[in-house]
Amino acid sequence: MSTVATENPTRSIGSVLRAYVALTKPRVVEQLLVTTIPAMLLAQRGVPSLWLVLATLVGGTMAAASANALNCVIDADIDAVMKRTSTRPLVRSQVSPRNALIFAVTLGLGSFGFLWLTTNLLAAVLAVATILFYVLVYTMVLKRRTAQNIIWGGAAGCMPVVIGWSAVTGTVEWPALVMFGVIFFWTPPHTWALAMRFREDYKRAGVPMLPAVAPAEYVSRQIVVFSWVMVVWTLLLVPAASWIYLVLAVVAGAWFLISAHRLHLGVRRGVEVRPMRLFHLSNTYLMALFVGLAVDSVIGWPAFGWTFAF
Repeated sequence: MSTVATENPTRSIGSVLRAYVALTKPRVVEQLLVTTIPAMLLAQRGVPSLWLVLATLVGGTMAAASANALNCVIDADIDAVMKRTSTRPLVRSQVSPRNALIFAVTLGLGSFGFLWLTTNLLAAVLAVATILFYVLVYTMVLKRRTAQNIIWGGAAGCMPVVIGWSAVTGTVEWPALVMFGVIFFWTPPHTWALAMRFREDYKRAGVPMLPAVAPAEYVSRQIVVFSWVMVVWTLLLVPAASWIYLVLAVVAGAWFLISAHRLHLGVRRGVEVRPMRLFHLSNTYLMALFVGLAVDSVIGWPAFGWTFAF
């Protein structure tokens, strides 16, 4: 854990608040919320109580913010040597490690209590389990030790769909697990595309992200493999949805696969590639897929095979 100096007490309240918000990595939280709402709509096969949706989003945001802030505390030394993360609050001494830790733990405890009171105990327990997995397994063990870090560590980012489902149903059933798998297989292509662009950053920080330790052709091939598995996996949700989701999953999946293959072909040919295109596309793809699932659930056309029994 980095020993960064305490923050300057003369700063304005606005700048202090912005620093604490930055600790939570708001853009990451946004992506988690994009997947939570469709999961709740699918669980209801319609629109759940708006209060329940709001409560789940608030509790889920608190949990994600807690995990991200703890990540910033633990990885302050890495963030300081990577250009991409060199402006984070702890690196710039905008927040002290002690205050950041208190902030993160308070958010985590608050998320558990809030979700338990407003949704159910299962959703609250899953939220805390997600925080602990992200911090203890991914950040403290996997991230600095293995090139497989994001494959297994990325499971934490898959949990919002399970939490959203459990908030509605009080259970965890097969569609929630399929949605978990979609994000699980989406995470490596998404992250590796970003890491291809910032591979020197990861090398400098000593983080064995795959693009920093493996040849570019091997990385792009793995991106293609995971992309195919992801797209095929999205079709497992078809029995719980209608033609709307099926058409969107096929079209969006083909779009993603073409882009992944183009990246791999460019790497094989030795020409200049732009992996950030795939990174940005991956965000658009995931949003389109889950928004399509939400629309499908709200419209309520007959599903191909609506049963949740294992």
